[in-house]
Amino acid sequence: MTSRKLAAGSVFPAISLPVLGGGRRDISRPREGFDWMLVIVYRGRHCPLCTTYLRELDATLSDLNALGVDVIAVSADNEARAIAQMEEVSPHFDVAYGLTVPQMQELGLYVSSPRNGMDVEAPFAEPGLFVVDETGALQITDISNVPFSRPDLKWIAKGIGFRRGPMKDAPINGTFA
Repeated sequence: MTSRKLAAGSVFPAISLPVLGGGRRDISRPREGFDWMLVIVYRGRHCPLCTTYLRELDATLSDLNALGVDVIAVSADNEARAIAQMEEVSPHFDVAYGLTVPQMQELGLYVSSPRNGMDVEAPFAEPGLFVVDETGALQITDISNVPFSRPDLKWIAKGIGFRRGPMKDAPINGTFA
């Protein structure tokens, strides 16, 4: 299954999802007190590499928050599966669940069928990372079709600091037409 990739500089889609602990979040909008948004799409409960990556995300959270960046992790898992995985992660960021195939396609993610993983109940999104600025524009995007190809989160935090500091007035990378 293929989908159209989001272009750097484009408006990030407003997608509302339920979050663990109750309520819903528009994953394109940061919580009050933050002006940028980091959205991490992970494969789900069946993926031990995702658990490790989400722990790394939690370890980088204070650096990201200090830069004004809110963080949310998102998967197609149902609530029970998301809860089970987060018991292993103990995140201090919001976790959304229930991402649908049309939403995965809207985000330009690779989508895999249950046969691409063990203990999988439905199609799921492969990894994605999106950084959205205060205007809603996609500043940084990284998508993968495999769980072992993901950006280093410490470098992402450093890169955001660079984009928000010395390069704040530069055009978004990858937007030359």
